[in-house]
Amino acid sequence: MKVIIRENAAEGGLWAARHIAARIKEKAARTAEPFVLGLPTGSTPLATYAELVRMVKAGELSFKNVITFNMDEYVGLPEEHPESYHSFMHKNFFDHIDIPKDHIHILNGNAPDPEAECAAYERAILAAGGIDLFMGGIGEDGHIAFNEPFSPLSSRTRVVTLTQDTREVNSRFFGGDPEAVPARAMSVGVATVMDSREVMILAFGPKKARALASAIEGPMSHYNTVSAMQNHPAGIIVCDEAAIGEVKVNSYRYFKAVEAAEG
Repeated sequence: MKVIIRENAAEGGLWAARHIAARIKEKAARTAEPFVLGLPTGSTPLATYAELVRMVKAGELSFKNVITFNMDEYVGLPEEHPESYHSFMHKNFFDHIDIPKDHIHILNGNAPDPEAECAAYERAILAAGGIDLFMGGIGEDGHIAFNEPFSPLSSRTRVVTLTQDTREVNSRFFGGDPEAVPARAMSVGVATVMDSREVMILAFGPKKARALASAIEGPMSHYNTVSAMQNHPAGIIVCDEAAIGEVKVNSYRYFKAVEAAEG
């Protein structure tokens, strides 16, 4: 696992965007097959999305041959609701880039058969050739996507019940009312994410520090689902100085030394 440390979230977001752009271009240079990209929502990736949008508008990057799969969606929230992840992704990213509409995949939180929808999502990922790079965030309790503590590390896309902590954290998007946050969501599983050829997790701010330290230095555990990154052959964590603050000094020095050596 590689850990990239930047001074602040803005710099970390730029690094992540440039890494994604480089991976898209690398694949385009060797094959006509589309690049398959996994994406998150929330405030953490906004700087990354903004930079990718800038690149597209400047003619530096194209998403015409990119297929995307989002991590999750609330159950029962209309797609047009301003806090649905469909709305979030179009407002902050898809409406500003040149990606074909049929290349965008987001779970349907209003599907008549939620379990069938989740199974179909897994099949769609396989049909696309698997995910080349999955970008994600980390919750304050160490969860990735909506894989809350004690989610199986072998989990696949499924319907999940959100913890009260998660609903309280997300209530800032729902007028500060945790009860307004849907109690259930559809989410890719831990194994779904870890099957990707590369996984890049973003972690910014002091509220993520304890979970990040546990994920890096603690045991791999279903209590901290992002700790599954320890077992990924091409895992990258991009964080800022505030988020890395709880790791041991020698761990910090190690990651900085490795990045310096790799240029």
